[in-house]
Amino acid sequence: MNNYITIGILAHVDAGKTTLSEALLYTSGKIRKLGRVDHKDAFLDSYELERSRGITIFSKQAVFQYGGISYTLLDTPGHADFSPEMERTLQVLDMAILVISAADGVTSQVRLLWRLLDHYKVPTIIFVNKMDQPGADKNAVLSQLKDVLGNHCVDFDGVPEGSSLLDLSSPELQEELAVCDDKLLEKFLEGYVVTLQDVEKLVRSRKTFPCIFGSALRLNGVKELLDTLTSLCSTGNSMDFIQQSAKNTMRTSNSLDSYAPEENQLTHESALNNNDKFSARVYKISRDAQGNRLTHMKIISGSLKVRDTIQDEKIDQIRLYNGDKFEALPEATAGMIVAISGLSSTRAGEGLGALKGSVSAEVIQPILSCALILPDDVDTISFYKKIKSLEEEEPMLLLSLHEATGEIMVQVMGDVQKEILHHLILTRFGIDVKFGQGQIVYKETIAGPVEGVGHFEPLRHYAEVHLLLEPTEPGSGISFDNKCSTDQLSLNWQRLILTHLQEKKHVGVLTGSEITDMRITLLTGRAHEKHTEGGDFRQATYRAVRQGLMEAQSVLLEPIFDYRIEVPQENVGRVLTDIQKMNGTVGLPEIENGKSVVTGTVPAACLYDYAQELKSYTHGEGVLSTTLSGYAPCHNTEEVLEAIGYYPELDTANPASSVFCSHGAGTIIPWDEVRSHMHLESAWSPDKGITAGTDLTDNIDMDALKKLQARSTRKTTDDRTFDEIERDLRFAENELKDIFERTYGTIKPRYVETEEDRRRYAKQDAERERQRAIAEGLIEPDEAPEVTLSTRKQSSKKDQRIAERQKEYLLVDGYNIIYASDDLKSLAATDLKAARDALIDKIVNFQGYRREQVILVFDAYRVRGGSEHMEDHSGLTVIYTKEAETADQYIEKAAHEIGKKYRVTVATSDAIEQVIVMSSGAIRLSAREFWEEVKHTEERIREHL
Repeated sequence: MNNYITIGILAHVDAGKTTLSEALLYTSGKIRKLGRVDHKDAFLDSYELERSRGITIFSKQAVFQYGGISYTLLDTPGHADFSPEMERTLQVLDMAILVISAADGVTSQVRLLWRLLDHYKVPTIIFVNKMDQPGADKNAVLSQLKDVLGNHCVDFDGVPEGSSLLDLSSPELQEELAVCDDKLLEKFLEGYVVTLQDVEKLVRSRKTFPCIFGSALRLNGVKELLDTLTSLCSTGNSMDFIQQSAKNTMRTSNSLDSYAPEENQLTHESALNNNDKFSARVYKISRDAQGNRLTHMKIISGSLKVRDTIQDEKIDQIRLYNGDKFEALPEATAGMIVAISGLSSTRAGEGLGALKGSVSAEVIQPILSCALILPDDVDTISFYKKIKSLEEEEPMLLLSLHEATGEIMVQVMGDVQKEILHHLILTRFGIDVKFGQGQIVYKETIAGPVEGVGHFEPLRHYAEVHLLLEPTEPGSGISFDNKCSTDQLSLNWQRLILTHLQEKKHVGVLTGSEITDMRITLLTGRAHEKHTEGGDFRQATYRAVRQGLMEAQSVLLEPIFDYRIEVPQENVGRVLTDIQKMNGTVGLPEIENGKSVVTGTVPAACLYDYAQELKSYTHGEGVLSTTLSGYAPCHNTEEVLEAIGYYPELDTANPASSVFCSHGAGTIIPWDEVRSHMHLESAWSPDKGITAGTDLTDNIDMDALKKLQARSTRKTTDDRTFDEIERDLRFAENELKDIFERTYGTIKPRYVETEEDRRRYAKQDAERERQRAIAEGLIEPDEAPEVTLSTRKQSSKKDQRIAERQKEYLLVDGYNIIYASDDLKSLAATDLKAARDALIDKIVNFQGYRREQVILVFDAYRVRGGSEHMEDHSGLTVIYTKEAETADQYIEKAAHEIGKKYRVTVATSDAIEQVIVMSSGAIRLSAREFWEEVKHTEERIREHL
């Protein structure tokens, strides 16, 4: 079996990372010519902008052999704007080489890389580059490494001439290695000699970090680096490295099977020990020059062949990349990094095979959001669907479409990433976009535990969900738990609820920002044996989360930077004053190399342009470096809320209300009234429930926060006139039609008003005016143009044909309309027949004045043996449905058939029914709008009387 080891090259920008990659490939014999970044001919910098700018933008792969081991080299981006791309490669590394420039030492980017390597538990070798430059001091750099990165950074002097094994004979090296592990130190003090196997174990467990000094450009120290790698990787089976790195990554990942995360992790770890069972980790999605979607993954165990199936999709091709070229393979085995075509649903960080359900979450998050400004001739909706493919390649873009404003928002790391994104969109889609002003990406959490409830029960659907939302430690993200008994809800529904919780990013109620630092626990739920479908629990789950957030004490979070400022000593006072003005924290200043060093934290929103100001007043001597510390309560919540102006109850994409079935129709109950309607009792209370403590609110004025939150959820009265309401409803109808067509396609109207319609309406209006004039005595009844008998007959037949062809129908859902009226609703509580008769009387008068033919439909689906029958009340058609047929079903059928020839309007407040009839080309009219029409018509009748 071949030994495959995956190594990654990491560094801060301009440290010589790509140069070292070239040197490793050249020294191993993989390439014959040594490329250079400044000559724009580096083997791994194949992208146009990479060569023009001299930076690595996308991670690249090369395969080489050295010392009997097959190495897969991953060259990662060094610029901070592309840190997410770099972080994703850490999930598949067996060994990392951290490149540090001798001139720059340990920079803020190096500190971030070190934290990430520790987070993913990647064994690391440090290569100190550019030692050939004047002023490079090996002892000074090594001392800084020990001070900043830890005392376990050990200087490896390399190997003796002609040998490929490390020379461990030095007493100083023996002692340095021994102190890295307590047990090894005990044995060393008893006379034990540290062996190569001991060093391999120390490196693999991240207790020792070998340091090698050299110059990649001049190939100094490159062979020593390769020999050190070979010595460490050849002492045991390469599968030990592969499985250990996979387990480390898995322990930092989230499990989709959150109902038993610990059991699931044990299952995954045991599966990794089975070398024959296929498992893999996806770390990147890309597209080739022909647009084919490629899934880059590391095979951790087992093997993968062409035509094998993953997630019900067949493998079309297995590619082994070297730079921008690849070799098609029939099979990929454990340890290999390959690109697979044929998979359409995979995503970066996902586990496959035995690791299915394990998803690695990224640490680095963008803190800037900006709008994409499109050319005037580009359709926003169609462009948004196209550009969503970029989100697969860079998940941190988090593209979103704001329907209210029509803006496409994208999250970015900085200006350099904007430039690259602009170039990608231009070359791939041919559209020259611009970027709006950057805005800070806020997040939201809650200050205390709360139960959220959601119910979804339109006709023939049913689901109810109760969730517990609790705050967790800052930086912990979103986690999920399950306390629901299978006696209350079967396991398959529980798993479905947990899947729905994790399939979307839920947003808060203060600014509509993503929520974080919360644990969501499934408490209980209910399904119906006959009517529950999968989508019902999606709706109930989303509404439960939202309803809980509406009731909770929400807290707005903003990104916080850890900063390090180096300035001349005379400028320290200015720095301290500036940081205090920016609501930051300051540690005790220190003196390093004759300069003052100030460290602390500061809100990212306040530090936006401070680097330029610092350079200005220090005459270029001041240096500011920052890394993202995390999120903390916002220092100016009120200003942010006022600026964003988010109203949660107007966010129709994230409803907090629940839907209940009442008299055969879906009824929406507001979020603050749903608890009294729930079918299950509350599963949690502050006295008996599971509680989580947090110090998040220690420095927050919660009373002021509650007032701000109440302001955005305040209910208002409607003081509009009827004409204003009618105008707004027309706008709402058009807006709903636009949304419907964007989702389901164009509605093809079955009725189109013709010139004959307009002439007929004009004739009717003229006749009404003539009758009014006769009634007022302005003209005589017999004053009319004389026509012959034949003309009168021809005209009459024509008018009859036109009138028959252009009839208008109004279908009314009787009980839905009754329960939308306070008067009839109270009457129905005591005498339902009387309420029916009262509605019939009102509609008879209504129809007498209107031109529509009204059909009033009542449910009789509960009447055993009942058959459909029709009654005529003074020209009003009243339909009673047959057994097992609801008014909704009858109206759907009638709207479809009648709409083929005539204009149809449906009066109902059943939201699902409205969508269905709209797809048939009918016009929707809510119950409230219908009663407004009735009231308006009665006023017109009184005016004529």
